[in-house]
Amino acid sequence: MTTAATTLAPSEPQSIDWQAIRRDFPVLDQEVNGHPLIYFDNAATSQKPTVVIDAVRHYYEADNSNVHRGIHELSNRATEGFESARTRIAQFINAAHPDEIIFTRGTTESLNLVAQTWARRELKPGDQILLTEMEHHSNLVPWQILAEQTGAELRFIPVIGDGEGLDLEAAHQLMQGPVKLFAFTHISNTLAVINPAASLCRMARERGIVTIVDAAQSAGHMPLDVQELGCDFLAFSSHKICGPTGQGILYGRLPLLESMPPYQGGGEMISVVEYKTSTWNAPPHKFEAGTPNIAGAIGMGAAIDYLESIGRKPILAHDQALAAQAVDGLKEAIPDIRIFGPKTGRAGVVAFDIPGLHSHDLVTMADRRGLALRGGHHCTMPLHKKLGVSSTARASFYFYNTSEEVDRMVAIIRDLYAKFGG
Repeated sequence: MTTAATTLAPSEPQSIDWQAIRRDFPVLDQEVNGHPLIYFDNAATSQKPTVVIDAVRHYYEADNSNVHRGIHELSNRATEGFESARTRIAQFINAAHPDEIIFTRGTTESLNLVAQTWARRELKPGDQILLTEMEHHSNLVPWQILAEQTGAELRFIPVIGDGEGLDLEAAHQLMQGPVKLFAFTHISNTLAVINPAASLCRMARERGIVTIVDAAQSAGHMPLDVQELGCDFLAFSSHKICGPTGQGILYGRLPLLESMPPYQGGGEMISVVEYKTSTWNAPPHKFEAGTPNIAGAIGMGAAIDYLESIGRKPILAHDQALAAQAVDGLKEAIPDIRIFGPKTGRAGVVAFDIPGLHSHDLVTMADRRGLALRGGHHCTMPLHKKLGVSSTARASFYFYNTSEEVDRMVAIIRDLYAKFGG
């Protein structure tokens, strides 16, 4: 049995002034319950730098108009900002063409879009949908619905041990079956496993299996190249990469997008409309019915510019250094703590269970000291059940977090365990 997980050796971000970067985020400069805020809930959503806030404000203050449909100056400026963001996102993930980028409300809608267009048309009884046991509900529930609609069967690549990674041998065996679609997370939001996406996509491609990568936890944290990965579809959300909420993208290879039926009907997604029939617009507009989240797209483009000014390789190195520090500190402070995920090479997430101290109680008490963690199943209920726990506490890091904050977190949790755990 082999484990499929990626262990990266990122470069040392020695030249970056992380404290100066932290000052770009006004929300971090506050106290919560009389203590300096420590925000370790970045896997749920990231904070927004001033440049992103300013970009959204500028659109509403100076350029507010609908896109594509007008010929006056405000509409022209709004359209230019909106489509420039699409081009910027295509560059961010090295898509072959901006038309391969569809604006959506986020990762969840992107995955549902594929499920209800390409997959609903292509799958039939006897076909299989392959997932992994570590999937977020957003990459599980849409396929459950699709299986009910089409008669296809769900299969799952097992997670090994305490979430160290995927069973690669099992993945190879499962792909020998009648699998038509393989959807998997790039980085687990609970286990911090960095899955070997390129290898998994290559394995699937050799069998003619269409691949979908959930990049919600990876897009803003590590370099991402869809052509190098070799995936057919990829999805991620703006709010996890320092951009506005309610905004995301679906990447799809253009031949697939051109062959797919529309997801919703309405304005913009049409070419010609008659009383009884319509013809569809070309991708990506075929999948963008109605007025889009224009400010969200512009803000997302600004967030990408900001991340690229730092560099995703040093961001990954910083994330991993904080996660390793947290794991070592928590193990030293609480010897019987159970920490889930790989022993080395984890992404910037640490989910853990402390005997005698429920995650909800821990997170509530930590909040009283200004420490923002997350407690619960993190939208991975089946994974938690497999691991034998109902919930975990989770600390998740980003580039504006500091080593000193990790030390304070460990001290807070050590103190809470001494008083209430055991």
